[in-house]
Amino acid sequence: MSNTPPISPTPHDLTITPRDRRFGRGHKMSRWWLNDDPVATAFYNALSVTFPKGEAYFVDSVRRFRDGTPPKLAGEIQAFVKQEVIHTREHVAFNRHVAEQGYDTTPLDRDVDAALALTRDRPAIAALAATTALEHFTAMLAHELIANPKHLAGGDEQARALWLWHAAEEIEHKGVAYDTWLHATRDWSRAKRWQVKSLVMLVTTWRFFTGRTRGMLELLRQDGLSGPRIWARLAWYAFGNPGMARKVAGVWAAYFLPRFHPWKHDDRALINLAESDYEAAIAPRVATA
Repeated sequence: MSNTPPISPTPHDLTITPRDRRFGRGHKMSRWWLNDDPVATAFYNALSVTFPKGEAYFVDSVRRFRDGTPPKLAGEIQAFVKQEVIHTREHVAFNRHVAEQGYDTTPLDRDVDAALALTRDRPAIAALAATTALEHFTAMLAHELIANPKHLAGGDEQARALWLWHAAEEIEHKGVAYDTWLHATRDWSRAKRWQVKSLVMLVTTWRFFTGRTRGMLELLRQDGLSGPRIWARLAWYAFGNPGMARKVAGVWAAYFLPRFHPWKHDDRALINLAESDYEAAIAPRVATA
């Protein structure tokens, strides 16, 4: 099999723009800020807890392979890093709200540490492969979050604006880690590249799914909600209505196609849709500041 990497379908006119926004400062959210639903709130709270450490991991993983990249990719990496740094800042602020509601996120933090430690003593390419897989997760969740308003319907307007803003930028930079991976493995055969990325995705999926499930169950336990009935509600939320896990399953599976690339599906139209929504959410607060 040839060891020539495939040509990246990343759009030539793609612009990755760090949007330095702040959300929720001086704004009090309710404990169950998403439609007064503890399960829905737990999903986003548990996910947000992972972002500060997770996005620092993404940045470090991609930066290690920045040297020698083509100028266009080097510029995209720089913009990717700026976006991720701002995401981290905003989710640190959001996570303060979680803590202020009385939630102890220490068990969730330990879970994140354990997951990120899996590549600590491995070659740097392992961390990049994991980052590539996790960036696919964030991109497919971001697409579904914007495309289907049901996910954030009834949510606190500032929290909703934060998640839409984050989702828009995840779509915008969804190919950066993958293009860095293609560059870093340019001397590999297609077969080796596919085998490694597929194995890492399987491991990453298991860790992501079990970790976020444990995180949600822990936050719900702290709400006094546990047992078979709450497990059933959680399963219905993931696979029934609104069914995030069910709806992204096909996109997740596409990662295993031999010629997969995130930009085989150009969904940049969703970025403008998200921006109009989060601008509408934050404009009234800016006007009264």
